[in-house]
Amino acid sequence: MRRHFLHALAATLALCSTSALQAHEVKAGDIVVLHPYALPSLKGAPNGIGFIDLKNTGRQPDRLIKAASPAVGRVELHEMKMQGDVMQMRELDGIAIAPGATVRMAPGGLHMMLMQLARPLSAGDKLPITLTFERAGTVNTELWVQPRDEGAKAMDAHHHKH
Repeated sequence: MRRHFLHALAATLALCSTSALQAHEVKAGDIVVLHPYALPSLKGAPNGIGFIDLKNTGRQPDRLIKAASPAVGRVELHEMKMQGDVMQMRELDGIAIAPGATVRMAPGGLHMMLMQLARPLSAGDKLPITLTFERAGTVNTELWVQPRDEGAKAMDAHHHKH
């Protein structure tokens, strides 16, 4: 009896985690938005940082051209990279997504700057965000606020699943 219960519990948990992963991906045209997440705010910081993976399942290139959220003053698309010995960050006017490619936002690279937060972001929060693509149009989703390790692991799970 106990063994049957444990098997049923394991099956239920597997279904819940699968549906949670599926619920955390949305589609806009040929673009699949995978695991959008943000990091908890640093104490006293007015800004935050968000990440997503963008998979282009189509045959045409596309670009993320805008992100917006009612919970922040503005969202900027950014890139960080080394210039000699100095890490530099710059705002981008869009992020290209080639046909068949997946663009990954990650700490130290592409990301969304969440400027002028209405309130600090805490683990467990969900921040509404609207993403606008050149070809695929607009899609609404949520950034799940998670510690860095948890968000990165969830993104990796999406890559192994697809």
